[in-house]
Amino acid sequence: MSALHSKRPQDLGAWQRLAGLAKPRAGKPVAGRATARSRRLGPIFVDYSKQALDDEAVQALAVLASESNLASAIDGMFSGARINSTEDRPVQHTLLRAPAEVCPEEVATERERFVALADAVRSGQRRGYTGKPFETVVVIGIGGSQLGPELVVDALRPPHAPEVRFLANIDGDAAVRALAGLDPATTLVIVVSKSFTTLEARVNAETVRSWFLERTSEPRVVAEHFLAVTANQAVAAEFGIPPDNRFAMWDWVGGRFSLWSAAGLPIAIALGRGGFEDLLAGARMVDDHFRNTPLGDNIPVLLALMAIWNANFHGAATHAVLPYDRRLRLLPGYLQQLEMESNGKSVRHDGDAVGTHTAPVVWGGEETNGQHAFHQLLHQGTRAFSADFIAVVRAGHALDDHHDWLLANCLAQSKAMLEGRAADGPLAEHRSVPGGHPSTTLLLDELNPLSLGALLALYEHKVFCLGTIWQINAFDQWGVELGKELAGPIHEELATGEDQGAGHDASTAGLLTQLRRAR
Repeated sequence: MSALHSKRPQDLGAWQRLAGLAKPRAGKPVAGRATARSRRLGPIFVDYSKQALDDEAVQALAVLASESNLASAIDGMFSGARINSTEDRPVQHTLLRAPAEVCPEEVATERERFVALADAVRSGQRRGYTGKPFETVVVIGIGGSQLGPELVVDALRPPHAPEVRFLANIDGDAAVRALAGLDPATTLVIVVSKSFTTLEARVNAETVRSWFLERTSEPRVVAEHFLAVTANQAVAAEFGIPPDNRFAMWDWVGGRFSLWSAAGLPIAIALGRGGFEDLLAGARMVDDHFRNTPLGDNIPVLLALMAIWNANFHGAATHAVLPYDRRLRLLPGYLQQLEMESNGKSVRHDGDAVGTHTAPVVWGGEETNGQHAFHQLLHQGTRAFSADFIAVVRAGHALDDHHDWLLANCLAQSKAMLEGRAADGPLAEHRSVPGGHPSTTLLLDELNPLSLGALLALYEHKVFCLGTIWQINAFDQWGVELGKELAGPIHEELATGEDQGAGHDASTAGLLTQLRRAR
């Protein structure tokens, strides 16, 4: 942990320098700024010329990265240092996308196993208990086991691939909808759970297993129709899943960084071997850039520094993710977990209070729908925010006029957020738009596995940089555990209809009483 130091972020000289430089977010462009404030990384062009940054602020942010020992932290992550300090683990999800000839043997072996199985499912060689090929895949998981794979499958699945449905929520309606209209003879189930005991995954898996058994009366159906991706092989075996249908997940891979592992099996089924390998290649391209590029030109580092500038020095408590491509409609939800579960922390590695704000609230929506929903608040509301616009240069369809309008709206919205409008005449005060809101625009040449893999890795490394600068552990999630612990006794009271004497607060006790009476 040599990259850590004792000073709080706000005690660093660069942080204090930035506090003195912070000004109202005029955000007006200056000559030459667009070229000076943009970078290209493979299939992605990143334009941050609409950020409220001058050269002095950029230089101070670069010094902050240096004083935060960011370069050393990057080396530590890639070299296998135990940077997940509270769980005493390394963080090595980048190994999952390394070429087979240089990654650990266990990773290469497991990758070949699940990709080969995906090919067999796609080709019809792998069949169900009646001999019929699989037509639908139901993926059971939650959080990182679901958000990343579902995003990629939803964005990239070709029409001829098997249908992939995701079941995550504990809500029974989610299970009913996931199974609606399916034939057990042609349905394959993948249970993705690192522990294989996560409440939602466990309950949903048991429900789906019962669904199969009730409709087939065939005990061997579980062994032939269920796959597991887990670190808890013993519990998966007890569930009835044989060794050949179980794939490994390692403790050095956090759930929200796991789509590159066997948790990406549904991706491999949807995209095929070539598509999955291209996804890994896109992420690996960003890994190489992140590890080997000086901080001042390092795109994930720059994205993180801009987030620090907006959130910590200009009061942007929220960050809007605005994808201008329907295929990326699930990106905001994926980034919510990646950023807020990683960096929603209030204490440093040593347990002392950070003493400054950390992760902003990440949110967003599918554009241009959002323009007719929440953009009014963005343009004329009173809240400070920052935004990422994500667009695709070449559309995946032949409706060119539609795509031109989509891109025009993307550019127009970022322009309006920056420049605003000083209206005159009748209702001038109502028609005026203040502007001055910072945004970054990311343009993907086209949306394919390579570019999407690069985009997701870009955000992963941004999150790591933010955690390093704030001196927090971006790889644990202890706050999530409390609600799980409290839910157990409450569930027991709901199931039995009896007060278990758990000592609830008055509000919770009253709500439980109301639920028991209503039932």
